[in-house]
Amino acid sequence: MTHIDPATSVDDVQDQKRGKSRGVRLFIRDIVLIFLAAIIISVGIKAFLIRSFYIPSESMQDTLQVNDRIIVNELVPGLVPVQRGDVVVFKDPGGWLPPSVPVTQNAFAAGVDWVLSVVGLSAPDSNDHLIKRVIGLPGDKVACCNAFGQMTVNGVPLAEPYLKLPTGVTKVSANDFSVTVPANALWVMGDNRYDSADSRFNTDTPSKGFVPMDDVVGRAFVITWPAGHWTWLDDYPKVFSGVGASQ
Repeated sequence: MTHIDPATSVDDVQDQKRGKSRGVRLFIRDIVLIFLAAIIISVGIKAFLIRSFYIPSESMQDTLQVNDRIIVNELVPGLVPVQRGDVVVFKDPGGWLPPSVPVTQNAFAAGVDWVLSVVGLSAPDSNDHLIKRVIGLPGDKVACCNAFGQMTVNGVPLAEPYLKLPTGVTKVSANDFSVTVPANALWVMGDNRYDSADSRFNTDTPSKGFVPMDDVVGRAFVITWPAGHWTWLDDYPKVFSGVGASQ
């Protein structure tokens, strides 16, 4: 018969318990470290690469619908230049938007929204930003409308397939204008051309209707939600291919 030392048996049991306890602590530590790493990576991505926004208005229909969620490439325009036709998100240059009304939330909802905003999955500041399509780059002369009701850039007429116009209307802007885009600025317009308070309607603001390049957050490149609207956002290079470089 094998002899078992009771003292040794008790020590073994205690060692096993300590080992299990240490294993649990290590597991919890690893989970916390993984979670913190994910948060840091997400915050880094949001800060330097991409952000999520939702669409609060009808100004970009039918390209974007109200409450669509989009992802914005924040490398534009810092590292990647803006192109004509890009759909860009930008901060209010001043006077484009009415004063925002604070949204009241309970503590739990506010906490959840804050966590989601940290990792770039929520966009609580969407109401303080605008989204439009770039029509004119610095130095471009943008005018409307020619005899056929078209927009022109540097004298070249544009055939704009992305526009939403009222039934029976072919003129792409109700009001005529002619502007030259200053340095380090953009001329932007909504795709829903007759229901968009864009550059045309903000000429009396401090920016004179132009969007300073420094106010551009980035280029919207994909609709992420709802799932049925998922698509890449086109910048329609063929529309602007004949325009050439600005003077």
